[in-house]
Amino acid sequence: MNLKEIKEKARDKMRKSVGAVRNEIVRIRTGKATTALLDGLKVACYGSKVPLKQIANIGVPEARLLMIQPWDKNLLPEIEKAIFQSDLGLTPNNDGKVIRLPIPPLTEERRKELVKLVKKLGEEGKIAVRNVRRECNDELKKGEKSGDFSEDDSQRGMKEIQEVTDEYIEHIDKIVEEKDKEIMEI
Repeated sequence: MNLKEIKEKARDKMRKSVGAVRNEIVRIRTGKATTALLDGLKVACYGSKVPLKQIANIGVPEARLLMIQPWDKNLLPEIEKAIFQSDLGLTPNNDGKVIRLPIPPLTEERRKELVKLVKKLGEEGKIAVRNVRRECNDELKKGEKSGDFSEDDSQRGMKEIQEVTDEYIEHIDKIVEEKDKEIMEI
């Protein structure tokens, strides 16, 4: 494997780590309605578990309300059941045609807990990025020992991978900072 391939592998894995952090953080409820809250929700229907967005329209008619309109009205009880069983902590209101999910405002204490959770998820993402850096640096060292790279090439490669690492850690910091502001906003 050459230096360019190792660096590209590092970028790719780090990009995936940042994406995973972003997906986890987006699902954290901030008191505002967003369809991303329901992204991971699967509903038992037609003999299997199906993502909610494949069987219903999900909308945000108001800032603190989600509306779920299934294409098949017979699925309303199953959707309701899936929401109750999820860790969302929301209570669905079913009127026979649509399900309304009111999003309650967050208490100050809950906001602080969510900020801690966001920071924890951010730190886990940074650890994943650093693990990728370590992996790539190990590959460079092995390449240097086996004679594939000169010592200078190996050192330059490590420096470049450190720059990429810093770049992706900065991305994670920005994601965490934006979510913190969103959570603490009243």
